[in-house]
Amino acid sequence: MEHQELRDRMVERQIAVRGVSDRRVLEAMRGVPRHIFIGESMKARAYDDMALAIGDGQTISQPYMVARMTELLALDGNERVLEIGTGSGYQAAVLAELAHEVFTVERNGSLSARAKEVLNGLGYKNIRFRVGDGTLGWPEEAPFDRIIVTAATPALPQPLVEQLGEGAIIVAPVGDRLSQILVKGTMSGGTLSTESNTPCVFVPLLGDHGFKE
Repeated sequence: MEHQELRDRMVERQIAVRGVSDRRVLEAMRGVPRHIFIGESMKARAYDDMALAIGDGQTISQPYMVARMTELLALDGNERVLEIGTGSGYQAAVLAELAHEVFTVERNGSLSARAKEVLNGLGYKNIRFRVGDGTLGWPEEAPFDRIIVTAATPALPQPLVEQLGEGAIIVAPVGDRLSQILVKGTMSGGTLSTESNTPCVFVPLLGDHGFKE
């Protein structure tokens, strides 16, 4: 089966059927070649309904979870988005299809370099990369319109909350190391209001305002 056909089936059977309905998100999921972000040994499973190992103890998230988190961001194409946890670069690619500019932070230098090579190879020009403690965000570029955290955190890191602009949204998996729930926070009048969404399981976010190693 051709990769485009596999992506179409992934969207229909794994994502849309679970309630993701944002047309732009679904089109981005159909368009971004997930298999490019995965090592050769795992490429045959690239469009399966699961997270996959990418090395260094990290994973590429389940397609549905990528779509769900992206939909919660409510992107219209004009946003500056901060992503915490570059990983494979797949989520950054989806964001880059839907937002004006993506700033992505990864603590693992080799993962960041690999993701940058793949994303540059795919022609993305609106992604900026940084290696460092993601729980500290990217203060020099704040405020952001959207922030997405792609690793489990015990609470929304305060530095990230402080880097949200007025009306901005943050989405993160919040909980313990074994299970979390997606939390969406919206900044209004200097106050962050939150709501809980989908149960999930992510690798831990390590750093000063995350889990300790």
